[in-house]
Amino acid sequence: MSSMEVDAPGSTGSGVEIDESLYSRQLYVLGHETMKKMAASSILLIGLKGLGVEIAKDLILTGVKSVTLFDNTPTTIFDLSAQFYLTEKDVGKPRSVASVAKLADLNSYVEVKAHTGELTDEFITSFKVVVLAGQRLDLALRINALCHPAKIPFIFADTRGVFANIFCDFGEGFTVVDQNGENPSSILVSSISNENPGIVSVSDEHRLPFEDGDYITFTEVQGMTELNDSAPRPIKMLSPYTFSIEDTTGYSKYKQGGYAVQVKMPKTVNFKSMQESLAAPEFLIADFAKFESPGQLHVGWQALDAFQAQHNRLPRPRDEADAVELVALATTINGQAANKLEKIDNKLLKLLAFGAVGELAPMTAVVGGIASQEVLKAVSGKYAPIQQWLYYDAVEILPATELTAADVQPAGTRYDGQSTVVGNALQDKIRNLNLFLVGAGAIGCEVLKIFALMGVGTGANGQIQVTDMDTIEKSNLSRQFLFRTKDIEKLKSETAAAAVQQMNPDVRVKAYSSRVGAETENFFNQKFYEALDGVCNALDNVEARMYMDSQCVFYKKFLLESGTLGTKGNTQVVVPFLTESYASSRDPPEKGIPLCTLHHFPNLIEHTIQWARDIFEGLYRNQAETVNSYLSNPGFIDSLAKQTGPTKLETVSSIRSALGEERATRFEQCIQWARLKFEEYFNNNIQQLLYNFPVDMINSQTGAPFWSGPKRAPKPLTFDAENEEHLGFVIAAANLRAENYGLKGDRDPAVFKRVLPTIIVPDFTPKTNLKIKVNDNEQGPAQQEEKLEDDDVVFERSVSQLPAASQLAGYRMTPIEFEKDVDTNFHIDFITATANLRAANYSIAPADKHKAKGIAGKIIPAMVTTTAVVSGLVCLELLKIIQGKPIEAYKNGFINLALPFFGFSEPLAPPKTKVRDDWSWNLWDRFEVQGDITLQQFIDYFKDKYQLEVTMVSCGVAMLYSFFMAKDKLAERLNRKLSEVIESVTKQPLPTTRDDVTMEICANRIEDDEEAEVPSVRYIFRQR
Repeated sequence: MSSMEVDAPGSTGSGVEIDESLYSRQLYVLGHETMKKMAASSILLIGLKGLGVEIAKDLILTGVKSVTLFDNTPTTIFDLSAQFYLTEKDVGKPRSVASVAKLADLNSYVEVKAHTGELTDEFITSFKVVVLAGQRLDLALRINALCHPAKIPFIFADTRGVFANIFCDFGEGFTVVDQNGENPSSILVSSISNENPGIVSVSDEHRLPFEDGDYITFTEVQGMTELNDSAPRPIKMLSPYTFSIEDTTGYSKYKQGGYAVQVKMPKTVNFKSMQESLAAPEFLIADFAKFESPGQLHVGWQALDAFQAQHNRLPRPRDEADAVELVALATTINGQAANKLEKIDNKLLKLLAFGAVGELAPMTAVVGGIASQEVLKAVSGKYAPIQQWLYYDAVEILPATELTAADVQPAGTRYDGQSTVVGNALQDKIRNLNLFLVGAGAIGCEVLKIFALMGVGTGANGQIQVTDMDTIEKSNLSRQFLFRTKDIEKLKSETAAAAVQQMNPDVRVKAYSSRVGAETENFFNQKFYEALDGVCNALDNVEARMYMDSQCVFYKKFLLESGTLGTKGNTQVVVPFLTESYASSRDPPEKGIPLCTLHHFPNLIEHTIQWARDIFEGLYRNQAETVNSYLSNPGFIDSLAKQTGPTKLETVSSIRSALGEERATRFEQCIQWARLKFEEYFNNNIQQLLYNFPVDMINSQTGAPFWSGPKRAPKPLTFDAENEEHLGFVIAAANLRAENYGLKGDRDPAVFKRVLPTIIVPDFTPKTNLKIKVNDNEQGPAQQEEKLEDDDVVFERSVSQLPAASQLAGYRMTPIEFEKDVDTNFHIDFITATANLRAANYSIAPADKHKAKGIAGKIIPAMVTTTAVVSGLVCLELLKIIQGKPIEAYKNGFINLALPFFGFSEPLAPPKTKVRDDWSWNLWDRFEVQGDITLQQFIDYFKDKYQLEVTMVSCGVAMLYSFFMAKDKLAERLNRKLSEVIESVTKQPLPTTRDDVTMEICANRIEDDEEAEVPSVRYIFRQR
């Protein structure tokens, strides 16, 4: 036995703490416990072609303990179509040996080895999980026979051209601790009956988030306290608002309140061995439009293996005789099966034979991502595993015209693994594509890698252009695999472009660092878009997606859209004139937290974290920026005076305190300020709230206690310097305040404990004239004192008390921009302490720093596995687009690797708007008018060509023409050049970076004088 080992200094065992700065986005998917299990797991991976290296890459990035590679097969040029860590210089070297160093470089915490010895039984069974990628069934059966009785999880994955499969066997008695990864649901209870069974009801404003058979616990129930903190019990759903529990006749009478909280219960799953499962397979359906395919491919894969055993090779590309033989073998195997198929699908299995030697990068990305996620399930028990076979195909990417052996003849290039499947003609089209990739983050890196392997942009007329304004951070490294530690703070776009050129020197990549948007249309202009074939989005925000969608619609370019959220992913293909656009069916905006809930009546830790985040912005950024505006802008006070009363009074008060009584010149003053803020937020404000709404207050309209339902009665906190959370708030708040004033801070708790006893904290007396809103429907601010004098009088007096800006010439405060990913800057320390102290006020369970960081920083959970899958799926759609496939060939996808679930649907066609019986239009249509014509000629154009009477013409917000305009104005405009009218009315010159402007018209049909809804107009004012 021998092995080649590549270790990095950071290689560790299971005892190491999880590096949160590296794995932060993944931790929000998997959690610390799962990550610790992964960090103790050793993986054996057999097979290092494209699929194997994809699995290795994903596992190493996610942070398992070790990955041992085995593949002594010499590298061939054919391997380079999907194996991104092999180069032409590696031809002849063992695949695993040639790949190990680059794989090890992905993550210094993971030990990566290349095993070159025998695969002995002892060696195989020394691993936590065994994975086979692209291997023969006889080897798989031998290894599975070792793993199954030993309960060593075993995963078999393979891709053959446009076909793929995955098999999972985690042994008998495998425990799944969390089947879906979703946060447990909870809901406020409104009543519980004393009967057998007890009936639990909730408000009809909220449907129950539970299912029949779920387990729940109860907390904070008043009256029927026997339910609180007891063991989880199963429930039976009775309606969307009621469920039953055990016999409650012997329990105390329910009074009010309480939460029903879902509890995740472990589930035991039994797996069959591979030998048993081959005979009696259980399928996970990947595409419900192909319900019969898994059974066909299950037989076909066995036939493929039998063919290989007989001939010591796979069927030759597009070889009819080989394909016929494979079908015959499949027929024989099916005839011997206990559960026979009614009929063998000759056409499907011939396609399997025709492309069996090929390996496509998009397919390996999809299957590699899924298989890697199954490995993580195997080592952690988190999420439901595949039971037990998954078959997937992408036959829609194959050319509509039947290919011949001559069409797929290998050319001796790195693309042969792809061209033997899709044909040399299509390969030539791929090489000459000019694509714009927007974003070089996680999805961007994966897509760029697949593009390079496919050969996109390697032809004389081809190019990939990528833009991303962001620089690389450490947290990117766990899923954006083109980046390394040495690349931190470099531009993502340039680094990613250089990395894929190392993978494939033929690829032509141009990198930019500009944001896409209206502000960069002078750069990403008409000439730029017209030269493109299409766009691929790799974005993480809706605003940029919407903008790129609008550009693609305007310039009639296809768009590949995708996104991920933890284990969930989605893909959408947008094809001009064929499908709707991204904007046609965008997700609804997220619901915000009501302001009254945020300010006075929180009941969830999410509420207190958001409140803390808002406090951070107000204290450390907004106030400093406002002060600087006052000091630098002579017209600031005049502008402020025009605003509404409360806003301008609060602003001038903030400036006065920051430059006056609260201005800090020593760090001790920052400590004092922080201590008084503690008193204000967590004692005084709570006393005031309880003064307005006493604990025993009764709602005069309903007769119910005011502090009931979601309203939790708060209690003031008394400061205690020995309390870690109390002191932590003061330390973080004081240091951030010091940064505002350019002072040196201090982290030593002893310094604070020395100063805190010297601070005089004034006694608090609740205000009798303060009104506090109970809900957002009430008018006015969240709280407001009754006015004793006019706002303008108070404002003028407050302004007169400000220090003159001239007296502070050159003085500026330092605004603090919230940064979640720097652990030493006190930002998350402040948010966590503030949120937890407010949670203590309201008896809400606290959050750790990890949770606070995720919510306050709006961190999007991310996994490299999901990213790989969606990237592969969009690249498969690319192959359909460049062939001009019909709409039924395309697939929009939604996946959830946790469940696992795969859903594919045909894109929707764009809705049509009818003008006449013989004329309808959709979002891709527009009128095009060109030439140096007059406004009258423009109007006559629609009358003569479309029998439309134009009643109104606009350009942006400017009205160029309307039938009700004054006659003298009409006469003046109608005879002028349209270009002159546009410039005159808009008071803007015509753009120099494009040759057109978009205009809107209102028009009536001439035949019936009825208004017709018509598309926009592209007026081409300049011919180049």
